[in-house]
Amino acid sequence: MADRCIEVSLVKRGITCTAQLLDDRAPLTCAAVWDALPLGGEVYHAKYARNEIYALFPPFATTEPPLENPTVTPIPGDLCYFAFAGAELGTKAYGYDREVRPGTTLVDLALFYERNNLLLNGDVGWVPGTVWGRVTEGLDAMAEACNDLWRTGAAGETLSFRRRP
Repeated sequence: MADRCIEVSLVKRGITCTAQLLDDRAPLTCAAVWDALPLGGEVYHAKYARNEIYALFPPFATTEPPLENPTVTPIPGDLCYFAFAGAELGTKAYGYDREVRPGTTLVDLALFYERNNLLLNGDVGWVPGTVWGRVTEGLDAMAEACNDLWRTGAAGETLSFRRRP
């Protein structure tokens, strides 16, 4: 299989980076994401993990991918996939302005842009994620935009994932 690449963008800020899918390490997750593209949603900056931005989506795979290529210490440029039961994200501590209910599932697609991340959540403990992609171009500009998002706020910003033309 030829290398598959996607573009990850902060739409309002006009910043895009390119990532390569890690089909050899997370084939089921890569297939699920690839088949669902394009995807876009309200961006959030992580509270616990540190240098992470992410968007939440309804489940899009016909079968939820298993944990593949797991990590609890993502490095700069990692794209991670998480699936959460609504009850796991239902506390006010997360700051979501939409209802997240028990009995629902949410998919979290995340980009880690700097070092020293640890996927340890005070409510549930360790939160391993699947590393399904690696940013290969544009990480420095994306990291600068992510830091701006942290300082000035995420309101009105969209995180999008699409196949690279």
